[in-house]
Amino acid sequence: MSRILLADDSGTMRTIIRRSLEALGVTDIVEAADGNQATQLFAAGGFDAVITDWNMPGKTGIEVVRTIRQTDKTTPIVMITTEAEKTRVLEAIQAGVNDYLVKPFTTDNLREKLGRFTPVA
Repeated sequence: MSRILLADDSGTMRTIIRRSLEALGVTDIVEAADGNQATQLFAAGGFDAVITDWNMPGKTGIEVVRTIRQTDKTTPIVMITTEAEKTRVLEAIQAGVNDYLVKPFTTDNLREKLGRFTPVA
């Protein structure tokens, strides 16, 4: 089963994403409340995928992606955010995200995006 790092500064959004992941059969979920915590947790290792928000204190989601990509080019990263402008999507892709999901989203949307990289129900 997959181990997912979930980074979002909104506790409510983390709960929503966690419930969606659990509905997909993912139960090993480690939560980070900001970008700094996300990069610290990731550095400890052992994650099969990362889900990150864009707008967070400490480090933004883009900074989290760039930090991860300095040492890890292969772990899938999905950004879930309200930032829907084409320039933002391109910036995220250039930073190294594997996929991009705009809030609000459905569990099926998450299954489609995450399922490309890691086993989900």
